[in-house]
Amino acid sequence: MTDGFDERKARAAAWFRTLRDEIVAAFEALEVSQLTSPFADFPAGRFEVTETRRASDDGSDAGGGLMSVMRGGRVFEKVGVNVSTVYGTLAPRAQKAMAARGVPGMEADPRFWASGISLVAHMQNPQTPAVHMNTRMFWTPGAWWFGGGEDLNPCLEYQEDTAFFHQVLKDHCDRHSPDYYPRFKAWADEYFFVPHRGRARGVGGIFFDDLNTGDWEADFAFTQDVGRAFLPAFLGITERRRNTPWSDADKETQLVHRGLYAEYNLVYDRGTKFGLETGHDANAVLMSLPPVAKWP
Repeated sequence: MTDGFDERKARAAAWFRTLRDEIVAAFEALEVSQLTSPFADFPAGRFEVTETRRASDDGSDAGGGLMSVMRGGRVFEKVGVNVSTVYGTLAPRAQKAMAARGVPGMEADPRFWASGISLVAHMQNPQTPAVHMNTRMFWTPGAWWFGGGEDLNPCLEYQEDTAFFHQVLKDHCDRHSPDYYPRFKAWADEYFFVPHRGRARGVGGIFFDDLNTGDWEADFAFTQDVGRAFLPAFLGITERRRNTPWSDADKETQLVHRGLYAEYNLVYDRGTKFGLETGHDANAVLMSLPPVAKWP
């Protein structure tokens, strides 16, 4: 897949891996520092790291990545941080979907390359919100683009936490364009809506896709800043809430809210659909699902 984009592909893939390493280190440090909660006697959580591979129809190398999952920690009940770089030829269904989105040349040439990071955290304390973040770069012979975003999913909402999360995202977006935050916030409000429940799955954030302004360096810089916004946005709230007492009723609310999260990811999420349709490791694709959930 040599087309003059190889150096840019390598830089993007390296950035997603760097961001993954920073987040994994920060989350493990948070686990070590948690000394006062009901889970303080648990061993500090550590990530289990597994290599993943994308399955190709002809058995050729199709890329892969790292699935890093922490379960049963002091702060995190389950958190996954995945990175992958995959390539090859899109299956007919995925090729058709890309063509329908208007990707140039996709009907004639179904080759692709994609790299990105995906994170979902489900927390022990129901006062601490679940969170999702991903960023990615996608390439075809006729086009390239960036996409991603991050959104907060509290089961017990605090307005000050929501405002803080959005302000951090806005600050990072405003470094690139005053149009980005309002535009991508509105997109997130639409994208993370659960039609069959008639409600959003959380309190929003930002979401963008098909970002190609014609300036690869500028779009890559923005995508990096979306990733950099994650730790200050999420850890700021987690530090505030991780020792807040909760009741059995709060835990029940959390488990029911996780059911809503699972419904969205299985029915509507673009990344879930793309990963399963292109043969990526199913465990990595479904890493986002909570460890325990309930339905009313």
